[in-house]
Amino acid sequence: MRRMAKRVTMQQIADAAGVSKFAVSRALTGKPGVSEHTREMIVRTAGQLGYFKAEPKRFLVETPAEQEMKIDRQGTILILFPNIRSQNRSSLYWGPIFEGISARLNEKGMDILTLTEPSSDRMFSVLNPEAISGIITVGSISTSVLLEIYRLHIPLVMVDHEDPAIHGDTVFTDNMKCMQELVLMLVGKGYRRLQFAGELPDAASFRERWLGYRSVLEEMQLQVSQQADLLGPDLDHIRESIIAMKMEDIPEVMVCANDHMAAVVIGALQSRGIEVPERCAVTGFDNTRADEPILATVHIDKENLGRRAVDQLLWRLEHPDGPFERKLIYSELIIRDEYNASLT
Repeated sequence: MRRMAKRVTMQQIADAAGVSKFAVSRALTGKPGVSEHTREMIVRTAGQLGYFKAEPKRFLVETPAEQEMKIDRQGTILILFPNIRSQNRSSLYWGPIFEGISARLNEKGMDILTLTEPSSDRMFSVLNPEAISGIITVGSISTSVLLEIYRLHIPLVMVDHEDPAIHGDTVFTDNMKCMQELVLMLVGKGYRRLQFAGELPDAASFRERWLGYRSVLEEMQLQVSQQADLLGPDLDHIRESIIAMKMEDIPEVMVCANDHMAAVVIGALQSRGIEVPERCAVTGFDNTRADEPILATVHIDKENLGRRAVDQLLWRLEHPDGPFERKLIYSELIIRDEYNASLT
């Protein structure tokens, strides 16, 4: 008679790794309180001890309801963050997305593991791919890592990111439609001299917002000459471009890729003595900077974005051969009329 293997405990992992049980718990549930180096070491130790191995199959008679819910109870879901300072669990934008993912997985009774993106040749030396039921990536993950996931045929859902080299499910805010609504509002208020500010190489969502912005200008036949320096490649470059901009080139409104970008733009304008919003209004996207004089932003239900990513992954696990899907979630435009510019 074969004995069933006992589940590896967190205390056993702690003893083997030389850390506290508390640190193991924080590391394996993706909570703050341990360094990325310690987190990776704990994950590696847990993998070596067999913590992530699938439980032995039990041949039980299941009711239809139990069969339907079976997918919810099995396997570990890996949450993968990019190795980028601004895209992590402490971020005002990405943090709530992770909380939504975590809450939904907990509701479904699934194990969760989070990692900051390692190099592709190290990722599955730390983890046994057979123990990973699916992966949710949050933000911009490198093509090499995505290709490794794709090669191993692990179900994948990407949040706020897509890659032309990878076919997979994605979940986005409806960036283009929401930005179109925002720009149409500006035009309706009489704004005609606009500029877009955002790091276009940084994220697929930024590029979609840029396309939404441009589509409205073309539809309304507004002749706006975009200053290329305001499109990146990074925040510092955009900040310096605003500081060096000729006064006659300052627009009536700066349409920013997100609220963080809006805060940078406001700071650069104010450093020159340019009044915001009286001389130049500023809009954002994400609704993460309510303390800034931002005329309009788009409120994204970030936790819902995370929950919907889990729902999509669960659907993919049940329909592995179904066509890939791109989910778009509408978000609410917020207008703060007290931050309008003084248009002449």
